[in-house]
Amino acid sequence: MTRGSCHCGAVRYESRGKALRFVNCHCPDCRKFSGSAFATVLAVESEGFEVVAGADHLVPHESSPGKRRYFCRTCGCHVFARADARPGMVMVRAGTLDDDPGLRPQCHIWVGAKAPWHGISDSLPQHEGGLPAGTGR
Repeated sequence: MTRGSCHCGAVRYESRGKALRFVNCHCPDCRKFSGSAFATVLAVESEGFEVVAGADHLVPHESSPGKRRYFCRTCGCHVFARADARPGMVMVRAGTLDDDPGLRPQCHIWVGAKAPWHGISDSLPQHEGGLPAGTGR
């Protein structure tokens, strides 16, 4: 099980499902919502994901058609996202993890849209867009 929470602790979640992917996303939305060069996202099975406290503190924002990002109404923390196109997946913001998920980011995605002032300095695979077909759900 992996646990996480927002900055103020009002929202807490648990994930008992399988980790599907762990990526550093450089898309413009992730950059804007994180306020940084990229966002590290742990995608987990939705079946094992549960908000165990503070569901009433969550505020959804449809950042693109069919994709909702959930924020804590108290501290503003972006906690996770869900997309209609991927009903079996919850995209957890890795910065909200309270536990070590036992794995590390696997690659960088959307590097074709990365911030021009940021240089990727690790040896992880880089994908111009999203993950290629067949590399995850």
